[in-house]
Amino acid sequence: MSKIYIYVVRYDFGFAPNPFGGVCTFACCMPVIRRTASRGDWLIGMGGGDLKATGRCIYAMRVTGEMTFNEYWRSDQFRGKRPVRNGSPKKMVGDNVYHTDPKTGAWLQENCVHSQPSGEQDQPNTLHDTRTDRILISEEFYYFGASAPEVPPKLLEQIGYRNWRGHRVYQQEQCQKLLNWIARAAGGRTNRVLGDPFQFRMSDKRYSRTQNKLI
Repeated sequence: MSKIYIYVVRYDFGFAPNPFGGVCTFACCMPVIRRTASRGDWLIGMGGGDLKATGRCIYAMRVTGEMTFNEYWRSDQFRGKRPVRNGSPKKMVGDNVYHTDPKTGAWLQENCVHSQPSGEQDQPNTLHDTRTDRILISEEFYYFGASAPEVPPKLLEQIGYRNWRGHRVYQQEQCQKLLNWIARAAGGRTNRVLGDPFQFRMSDKRYSRTQNKLI
């Protein structure tokens, strides 16, 4: 039986996850989920107080594939997800940002949301993200972004979900009604961006793990 991972999305730029290009990728943040989720499992990102979206579903993705960071970096399919910080908002939040130096094996970080304001590598973010050398890939997802619909409280109460820190893991049979509701809320429209990310206009910002805030 597949598992369902549910957590509160603190920042929604389109960076983690990245829903663009017809494939939803989860390459940065949440290293425990990226390490433990298996193919067939679902990730559900809920809104919280930081986004003023408590109880709303921002996205849901079923894990259909996985890659290492180096595989992701070298993939022609995902070259378009490499970040371009002077590009469009969609390009600015590209999540294909890590690969290793072929000579030293050290992690390199492209200029991205998790870099320093100067564009230089941010070591705290690098260490956190690369704790799990695994990218989750979904070719079956619903991404609502700022159009996130409010989940009927009864559905969340039935599984005992609350907006706590960290993530919660459920069996699929516990969340099947919730998954069905999400599919209906999306009108069956899979693998597309149904609404811009909540913070799309802030795509030029950086996240500092040391300061635990956007800068």
